[in-house]
Amino acid sequence: MKITYENQNLEATSGITVYELLEGEIKQAKTEVIACKVNNEVRSLNLKLTEDAKVELIDLNCKDGMMIYIRGIMYIMAKALNELYPEALLTVNYQLSNAMFCELDNMEMTEEMIENIRKRMSEIIDKDLEIRKVKMTRQEAEEFYEKEKTLKGKIQIAQDTPYGASLYYCEDYFNYFFGVMPISTGYTKVYDIVKYKDGFIVRYPNWKTPTKLSPFVENKKLVATLDEYEDIYKLIGINTIYKLNREAKRDEAQDAILLSESLHEKKIADLADHIANDKQVKVILIAGPSSSGKTTFAKRLGFQLRLNGLKPVTISVDNYFVEREENPKDEFGNYDFECIEALDVKLFNEHLVKLLKGEEIEVPTFDFTVGHKKYNGETMKLEDDEVLVIEGIHCLNDKLTSAIPKEQKYKIYISALTVLNIDYYNRISTTDTRLIRRIVRDNQFRGYSAKHTIKMWYSVNRGEERYIYPYQEEADNMFNSSLIYELGVLKDYALPLLKQITNTEPEYAEATRLIRLLSYFESIPQDAIPKTSLIREFIGGSLLAD
Repeated sequence: MKITYENQNLEATSGITVYELLEGEIKQAKTEVIACKVNNEVRSLNLKLTEDAKVELIDLNCKDGMMIYIRGIMYIMAKALNELYPEALLTVNYQLSNAMFCELDNMEMTEEMIENIRKRMSEIIDKDLEIRKVKMTRQEAEEFYEKEKTLKGKIQIAQDTPYGASLYYCEDYFNYFFGVMPISTGYTKVYDIVKYKDGFIVRYPNWKTPTKLSPFVENKKLVATLDEYEDIYKLIGINTIYKLNREAKRDEAQDAILLSESLHEKKIADLADHIANDKQVKVILIAGPSSSGKTTFAKRLGFQLRLNGLKPVTISVDNYFVEREENPKDEFGNYDFECIEALDVKLFNEHLVKLLKGEEIEVPTFDFTVGHKKYNGETMKLEDDEVLVIEGIHCLNDKLTSAIPKEQKYKIYISALTVLNIDYYNRISTTDTRLIRRIVRDNQFRGYSAKHTIKMWYSVNRGEERYIYPYQEEADNMFNSSLIYELGVLKDYALPLLKQITNTEPEYAEATRLIRLLSYFESIPQDAIPKTSLIREFIGGSLLAD
């Protein structure tokens, strides 16, 4: 059997594990190796090799490695909690600043409990206990879950997954976790557990600095938005895939759709009321990460503003780039079109000031082919009952509108803040929701393959981390664009695209992970989706499309 590793062809015996084959390289690595890729699929280090394959090692200096690290530390926390407080019903809620926020549904978390859990976690990690994976067929899983009454209410995935179930065992503790796990408990040495609000946070390092904890940054507005949506979907009884699928199987998905859409409409109407009641606001600034649904949101907000007697007028930041020869370059020598210095902020502010004074401006049009602004005689003037609506990556950064008094600006942060979980232990990443949206939209409207979208996603995330997330708490209000039912709709669009990626391509690892996630969802037909829904921005058929 031939194994390719870093351009070396190694002879190996069938049945040898990746760890056994590459033990020397793993132990000598500068950054701790936590998993591997076999034929471009993320796998455990104890995977047995049975055929020719290409193998790569995954360390903690990459997002795949850190995702596995986080999964490992959450497993250890759950094991420690279960041993100390077996009656506790744990819910893993959402991620915050390199930490996961958790709550106990049936008891109050105390400082004494935190200290006990921290101590037990340390003991489990120091013992470097084996974590082994046990696969079950769907029938075996259903029989097992029925027999193990202790799991009732804690794990709700078995009957919904086409794969059956894979439980991770450590000593006599077992649980379901979505994705690859470290092969033992000794891999997750850097962590902390801290009481936070009514629950606690489990802190872990960043993939850029995997050997230390970064400072915890409390994003109060973001937390308030997430908590509000968590409470709403718990109230209506749809906060896990199991519960959503139950609605779909009963042909009651329409209720979930209408409730989600009503929530969006209510929130947008409330935002418009806030803006209209503040007579000083003349500029509305909207920013959020990729595939948050900014275009549809802005249009729906515009209709609600009109009902309040305000007429929205848009001005495009894209027409205010600096001349190409003045555009900064990144560390690779390429033009950096995302940094704020790529914009002619001076001219943009001059035009905003004139518009707010009631003066007329000549609006430029930026020609990207030649890299220069052109003036084609297009003019603009703001009437007394009109407000400017500006959408762009830097809209929450005051540098973009530095000449405008704060009281005249209203900033809105929008993102798909997913609150739907796989089950009570496994959350769905908000970034995954946006990536799936982007894959579908890129194919529907731009003709791009899923491979192309996944390949560029790292660069997209890098821009968001630099220019959007640091300013999100500057927003006057936040809008959660997620829809509780949307992955059931996106599934039928995304799966065929993801399955086109083969195991000879680097993007296969991400594709297989997303395929597995989407496979948990019952399909929800797009015919049931309103024509004004924000999700139509990605699947098509919107009444609000340009």
